[in-house]
Amino acid sequence: MTSWFNKNQNLIIKLAFLIPIISVAAISISHVVSWYDLANPISWAIYLSIAVEIAAMSAIAAASVKVKGFSVWFVFLIVTFIQFIGNIYFSYTEIDETSRFFKQWVELTEPVMDSLGVDITNVISQKRVLALLEGGLLPLISLTCLHFFIQYDGKPKGIEELVEEIKDLKEELAEETEELQEEVEEANESLAELEETPEITEIEIAPKKPEDIVVKSVAKPARRPGALSAKMKRFGK
Repeated sequence: MTSWFNKNQNLIIKLAFLIPIISVAAISISHVVSWYDLANPISWAIYLSIAVEIAAMSAIAAASVKVKGFSVWFVFLIVTFIQFIGNIYFSYTEIDETSRFFKQWVELTEPVMDSLGVDITNVISQKRVLALLEGGLLPLISLTCLHFFIQYDGKPKGIEELVEEIKDLKEELAEETEELQEEVEEANESLAELEETPEITEIEIAPKKPEDIVVKSVAKPARRPGALSAKMKRFGK
C-alpha cells in the first residue's frame, strides 16, 4: 500500500485539487440555470450553464499543460463570477423565511448581524446574508484549488536544475564566508589595539616611619596660687 502511494503520489495530489473544482462546476450547472432562466428559455438556460462549465474545464486543461499568460486566469475568473452570481441567486430563491431552520439561523446570528449594522427584523436582509454565505464561498474554493493545481509541479527536478541550485548555494556560502572573515579581522584588530595600550603600574604609598612622626606636646596652662580661693570667696559673699 505504501509503495503504491509513493508511485502515485503526484496523481493523488492533482486529483485532490481537481475534485473540488469539478464538484463545484457540477453543482453550479443547476444553480446557474435558474439565473439564466430569468432572461432565456429553459432550454437555452441549460445550454448556457453547461457552456460556462465547459469553459471552466477548458481553463483547467490549459492550466494542466502549463499554458502561460493571463488568459487562463481571465477565463476562469469570468466563469467563477458567473458561478458566484448563479449560486447566490439560487440560494436566495430557495430560502424559506417561514421555516424553523431559518428562524433558528436568525436567532444564532443575531449578535453578529447586530454588530454589523444589519436590521435583525428585516427578513430580506437576513436572506441576503445567508445566500451570500451559502452561494458565494463555493466559487472561491474552486478558484483557490485551481491556483494550487497550477502552482503544483510534481515532476522530479532535472540534473541542470540541481546543478544550478548547487551553484547558488555555493555562492551564498562564499558570501557568508567572506563576511565572517571580515568580522574576524575586525575582531583581531581591536584585540591588537587593546594589547598595545600601556599597562598601569601599581602605586604603593609607603607609610611614614615612626621616627618621622613628630608628636608635639602641649603644655597645660599654669595655675596661679590663690586664684581658686579668691573665686570661692566671691561666691561665698
